[in-house]
Amino acid sequence: MTAASTSTTTTHCPYCSLQCGMRLTGQRLPTVSAWEEFPVNQGALCRKGWTAAGLYGGRERLTSPLVRDRRTGEWTAVGWDEALDLVASRLREIQAARGKDAVAVFGGGGLTNEKAYSLGKFARVALGTSQIDYNGRWCMSSAASAGIRAFGVDRGLPFPLADVEETEVLVLVGSNLAETMPPAARHLDALRQRGGRVVVIDPRRTATALRADLVVQPVPGTDLALALGVLHLLVAAGAVDEDYLAARTTGWAQVRESVAAWWPERVERVTGVPAEEVRALAGLLGAPKVMVLTARGAEQHSTGTDTVLAWINVTLALGMVGVRGAGYGCLTGQGNGQGGREHGQKADQLPGYRRIDDPAARAHVAGVWGIDPDSLPGPGRSAYEMLDALGTPEGSSALLVLGSNIVVSAPRSTHVTERLEALDLLVVCDLVMSETAAIADVVLPVTQWAEETGTMTNLEGRVVLRQQAVRAPAGVRSDLEVIAALAERLGSPVEFATDPEEVFAELGRASSGGSADYSEITYDRIRDEGGVFWGGERLFAETFAHPDGRARMVAVEHRGAAEQPCADYPVHLTTGRVLAQYQSGAQTRRVRELPDSGAFVEVHPMLAARLGLVDGEPARVTTRRGSMAAPARVVDSIRADTVFVPFHWVGANRLTHDALDPSSRMPEFKVCAARVTAAGGGHG
Repeated sequence: MTAASTSTTTTHCPYCSLQCGMRLTGQRLPTVSAWEEFPVNQGALCRKGWTAAGLYGGRERLTSPLVRDRRTGEWTAVGWDEALDLVASRLREIQAARGKDAVAVFGGGGLTNEKAYSLGKFARVALGTSQIDYNGRWCMSSAASAGIRAFGVDRGLPFPLADVEETEVLVLVGSNLAETMPPAARHLDALRQRGGRVVVIDPRRTATALRADLVVQPVPGTDLALALGVLHLLVAAGAVDEDYLAARTTGWAQVRESVAAWWPERVERVTGVPAEEVRALAGLLGAPKVMVLTARGAEQHSTGTDTVLAWINVTLALGMVGVRGAGYGCLTGQGNGQGGREHGQKADQLPGYRRIDDPAARAHVAGVWGIDPDSLPGPGRSAYEMLDALGTPEGSSALLVLGSNIVVSAPRSTHVTERLEALDLLVVCDLVMSETAAIADVVLPVTQWAEETGTMTNLEGRVVLRQQAVRAPAGVRSDLEVIAALAERLGSPVEFATDPEEVFAELGRASSGGSADYSEITYDRIRDEGGVFWGGERLFAETFAHPDGRARMVAVEHRGAAEQPCADYPVHLTTGRVLAQYQSGAQTRRVRELPDSGAFVEVHPMLAARLGLVDGEPARVTTRRGSMAAPARVVDSIRADTVFVPFHWVGANRLTHDALDPSSRMPEFKVCAARVTAAGGGHG
């Protein structure tokens, strides 16, 4: 056995935003071991992390470009030059006939910073299209929108995750942290061991709730009203920090007036949370240090931005933001959910979190790219709006997809799939035949996490380095190589680098001076320091990112979900994750060591009795957009007016609502009106 075949590489998990450190040893069948020195997880991994090497070398791995005959549906393996020539030729034809925006690009929150940056540059320079967005729009956008408005900058956690252990009261709003990022749950245990308290706000009593001192179960879509009620009680109790508010914020008078009518009994009528529980929650927040963390349960709503702003108002009113071991943060979801939204994948952004409609930003980035600023397109459509328009006279006719499985993950997914099928050309870069790749015209096989080097920015704003640990199969290319090859064939006025370290250096120059400035970060620094925080380890201790240095408090009002229960659709449907699966399941459902029991419908015993549902027997969930059937799980841990379906399989997002947050353009994944019936035989 050669030395190379037994070499060990330090790298990071391919899944969530913790980006846990791990070691990989070997080539053909690499093994995962602990990397205790990495500070985020200190060697701990969840079952997905421990089995991550199962993604390598599977039989379903794609190793040759594939072209589909639309008449017969048959796939033909072709060489790379033939595939790239075909794609470039078709893209040129479509743009010549219908204009630059006839071609769209859809990226992903799991792409490395280098890929996200190159993809944004490719769209604006090689294609000249404004139509680029990514699936992170469906993950972090509401918290990002709120953070920019309140603090002047968006960094999910403005402090290290370990600071959780230093608070006195931790409030988790819409987070099932124990299942979505299990290594982080140890911080909850450490907090409680030193006498701290944990509050979980969720319509379901999840695994995270088992670690809580108080569990609050509101009606889905009413977290905002709960925050207003809590702040009302804090004002009434004289618990707000008036000196902090006067010195470090603006807008407090309007916010104080806006919560005046949210007494506990009114909150109970709206949220279903007993008034005494609202008082108990507010009472806990009189502690010396309070931290509020939101996640998708609070954010994936048509009122997601306002909901986050309401909880930020609570932490500002208490004078907690900028205090070590306290304040507000967001638990980012996808692996590069933070970095993926900083460097140009979003429809309205340029690298460094610059706005694409800012003349100074356009001039700076164009200077780095060596192009005329006037040649850059303006803002495009947000993710769902772009997909909704595909194949229509107003929308794009071709779509290039990297790092996303849209058919499973998009809201109102049956409709979105129809839009994908209406395209003249769909090109998907993936490592397996995902549900989206299966309807593409061309599929390009690309490298996966262990086969490539690149940076990720975790939930703390810590830039980490994934290092190549194994060789890619013959016939597979990196996304950077695909982007560069297509750019050359399209006659790009500038070259695209394929070496990730070279791309990262260019990203640093392009982001320099932006709110997410990576210009002082290098691969060597990341290796030496165990990751580098952009903007510093902790933010807001002395100032906020607005020009006057003050945080903005924004008065918001509860509007409720876009779709309320009615006689025909009498229950709330909410969606979420389970421990063994990740996102659309395109990767985890192919790892043999991970249990894959499929989707299910979680329902309370009282609702099950009323509807004639039996545990383990098929239940059908129907909304105004679609229907699915899966086995019922009858549990007393969910509200009796709510059902839950995990979204890792085709089905759940056939049901979800496409109502959008007016600020973030986040779809309302987390609540809609549904009807549940016994399904009889079969699932699907």
